[in-house]
Amino acid sequence: MRRPKGNRTRKSVAKRFKITGTGKVMRAHAGRRHLLSTKNAKRRRRLRESVVVDPSDAYRVTQSLPFSHRG
Repeated sequence: MRRPKGNRTRKSVAKRFKITGTGKVMRAHAGRRHLLSTKNAKRRRRLRESVVVDPSDAYRVTQSLPFSHRG
């Protein structure tokens, strides 16, 4: 059976970014995977929070997520 043609979600992008209800694109901070003992507590706390993607990059992310109800 052939797969029907149409838009496809970029799964690598879907795992890395989330789109909020208002349409903002959120991402996690880099640098929180390993070597955490050398980073101080304040820095590790700040790495926990997600942050809004810059608008110049947000466009490319939303193009890769065609079914993300972005309005």
